[in-house]
Amino acid sequence: MPEPFEHRYASTPSTARTQAAVDEGLRSYMLSVYNYMASGVLLTGIVALVTYQTPALFQLFFRMTPQGGLSYTLPGWIVVLAPLGLVFYLGARLNHMSLRAAQTSFWVFAALFGLSLASIFFVFTGESLARTFFISAASFGALSLWGYTTKRDLSGWGSFLFMGLIGIILASLVNIFLHSSALQFAVSVIGVLVFAGLTAYDTQRIKDSYYMVVEGGETRAKMAVMGALRLYLDFINLFMMLLRFMGDRR
Repeated sequence: MPEPFEHRYASTPSTARTQAAVDEGLRSYMLSVYNYMASGVLLTGIVALVTYQTPALFQLFFRMTPQGGLSYTLPGWIVVLAPLGLVFYLGARLNHMSLRAAQTSFWVFAALFGLSLASIFFVFTGESLARTFFISAASFGALSLWGYTTKRDLSGWGSFLFMGLIGIILASLVNIFLHSSALQFAVSVIGVLVFAGLTAYDTQRIKDSYYMVVEGGETRAKMAVMGALRLYLDFINLFMMLLRFMGDRR
């Protein structure tokens, strides 16, 4: 069995210096991933709040239902579905686009997500939103730190987490028509577990991806953007699932 990467060159001063450079590069790489991710979350929150506080903009994407709830308008459905298209676009075109294009796509994605999330300020109280956000941030931080530092190989989690994610999507689509509170509760419970697992799993994969890119430079910088997108989605979905439990409705 081959030795782990971090132990291959531990025998001489020159290779020790090489390993120190690798460790420093990894820290810088992960820091850029987290900076992108945190900036994306901040942009999403600002766009969502501004949209909610601007009646004309809010009414462009949402309309009141006879029951007093909210539903999407046609432009609203467009901003809901557009981020999904951007995810596939980034995944398919990342190697062929410039770093600036990848960064721009990420910021556009975060802003569109903010437009679609403006409704949470209408549905939930500000206090419960803030409380859930900080709990989600603390949980995400702990899970991501564990995924970064653990020596355990989490690659075996991938298939189970992917199956759980597909199950959540299908159940959520079905519940659009059923309006079952029991099914929604089950989806929320499973969703918290799945996105908690994905946070640790994706962090380890992003860390491992650093060693796979020999040339570094712009290629590694674009991979940092893609890694940030994955962690962004893990955090936002973890927050939304917890909000269903902890959010106080207006």
